[in-house]
Amino acid sequence: MLKRLFIALLVLVLIGAAGAVGGYFYWQSRLEAPLALDEPMLYQMPSGAGFNQVVAQLDSQGVVEDAWAFQLLAKVEPDRVPRLRTGEYQLLPDMSGLEMVALLGSNNVVTYPLTIPEGWSFKQMRELLNTAPKLDHRTAELSDTEVMALLDREGTFPEGWFFPDTYRYHLGMSDVDILRQSLTRMERILQQVWKERSDDLTIESAYEALIMASLIERETGAPEERREIAGVFKRRMEQGMRLQTDPTIIYGMGERYEGRITHADIREATPYNTYVIDGIPPTPIAMPGRASLEAAVNPLPGETLYFVSRGDGTHHFSSSLREHNNAVNRYIRNR
Repeated sequence: MLKRLFIALLVLVLIGAAGAVGGYFYWQSRLEAPLALDEPMLYQMPSGAGFNQVVAQLDSQGVVEDAWAFQLLAKVEPDRVPRLRTGEYQLLPDMSGLEMVALLGSNNVVTYPLTIPEGWSFKQMRELLNTAPKLDHRTAELSDTEVMALLDREGTFPEGWFFPDTYRYHLGMSDVDILRQSLTRMERILQQVWKERSDDLTIESAYEALIMASLIERETGAPEERREIAGVFKRRMEQGMRLQTDPTIIYGMGERYEGRITHADIREATPYNTYVIDGIPPTPIAMPGRASLEAAVNPLPGETLYFVSRGDGTHHFSSSLREHNNAVNRYIRNR
């Protein structure tokens, strides 16, 4: 009798164990099943959301079909549930539930590009930041002075201090993050370039190199011309000649500039007009790229003292005023 009872209990245990094993594998199969998506989906993680809240939301959106399996995962194996990170995530149709869970706890958030072109002004940079989608616009209502104070550069004039490049940001980042990255890069690159400068420069500090580089950046977009323009500026300063570069007139005019420079504008005494002032302006007039920074501290040797635009993005360089006037007649007045 006892033997028969023991055998019956053993059979029941084996049946229960088999059921438990089967249940475990079924649970795992639901976690590993692909998401119920026909096409990629952009999912925005709510700030401060818990795992079960996210699962319930995805279930209501039809992304996952077995919310119970994920809720059970959080209870039975909590170590497999990562800490969720705020941001946007790209969910794919062939992604399993477990892959989705891992993604939502990773740094693989959706990012967006923001390109600051070389030669732009700080004003243009701020306007672009103010319109960038998905970016927290913390500085939109601040003055330039307040922005620099927020970046721990109180009292620094902002023009020229931000490195032009393509930056990537994600939901949750602010314009302050982009500004800080750009500022830090410019400071680092400027110091690197200044250490590699030529010995016989007419500029005397890294900041003056930044100013000179901004003039070079605004004068040409042709890479092969940057060092030659730097050489012209250096030789003019050595000979006591004014730089006479049109972008400084434009910068000094500010909002009054409407696309053309008049004779009155050339004669107007602004702090930036290099047709009127000696030497370089008091501050940069734009954001220079690395190539212009390198040109500013390594000017090309030569004898040229003048240049004029050919109208195709390049310049004609001259060693004498007579040659320069002929070039002006050819490229400017005839055109």
